[in-house]
Parts: sequence; C-alpha cells; structure tokens
Amino acid sequence: MEHADYMRMALEEARLAAEEQEVPIGAVVVCDDEVVARAHNRRETDHDPSAHAEFRAVVEASQTLGRWRLTGCTVYVTLEPCLMCAGLMVNARIDRCVYGAPDPKGGALGTLYDVSCDERLNHAFEVVPGVLADECAQELRTFFRARRNRR
Repeated sequence: MEHADYMRMALEEARLAAEEQEVPIGAVVVCDDEVVARAHNRRETDHDPSAHAEFRAVVEASQTLGRWRLTGCTVYVTLEPCLMCAGLMVNARIDRCVYGAPDPKGGALGTLYDVSCDERLNHAFEVVPGVLADECAQELRTFFRARRNRR
C-alpha cells in the first residue's frame, strides 16, 4: 500500500471523530506494512487533553506490539502533530510521520516548530507532509463550518 492508502484510513478515523462531535483528526500506525493501531480524537468524550488521535494511536501501537520503542513504525495523521504528539513520536522512536494538512496554529513538524530533526533531541525521524492535504483540510473546514452554523 502507499501513503495515500493509509491516509485514507486515517481519514475514516477522522470521520468517526466528527460523528462523535470531536475535532475530525484521525491516525493510523503501520509497522511492517501492517496496521497495528487506529484512533481518532476523543478529548471531549474522554475529558482528556492528551486524547489526540496520534497520541492514542501511538499508545495503542505500543500495547499491540508489546514495546515502547516503535522503531520500524510510521504514524499517519490527518493534521500536522502538535508539540505534545511530536514529542511523543520522538520518545517512541518512530521512523516516520506522514501527515495530511499543515497546522498553522500548532504544527510541530515544520510549520511552527520542527522537533522531528532537532539535533538537541535524542531521536530524529522522517516527515512526509501534505499527503491528501486537501481532503484532510476539507474534513476540518466542514466540521468547523457546521459547528459555527449551529451557534
């Protein structure tokens, strides 16, 4: 499968989040060409500020694989990760993060910050930005437009 195929899975997760009235962000973790975790935002539902899609997916992948070092894994996420999630990726030792839409207000893999290659940190990982960026951004625009219209 290609990056776009896995991103479509992450988009499915984002749509599940929207159905739950959560910000529509989805994530998938792949190891050895196998999906080992899928998740979407659940901050509102779980009353948990750390319940970002990619954070939940990385934790699930660690539990599924039985290890905290996620070398050999790629995280696919529909929105560029924030500092918390990018930091988790550093600490989990992922190989790569592929994201859809950039986040001009909080992106930590190149937009506002770039922790993926900060030489002061003990791990670096590859970043592939912009995969299905338009579709990923459209999910967010549609969600927030509907939310504004409900007010």
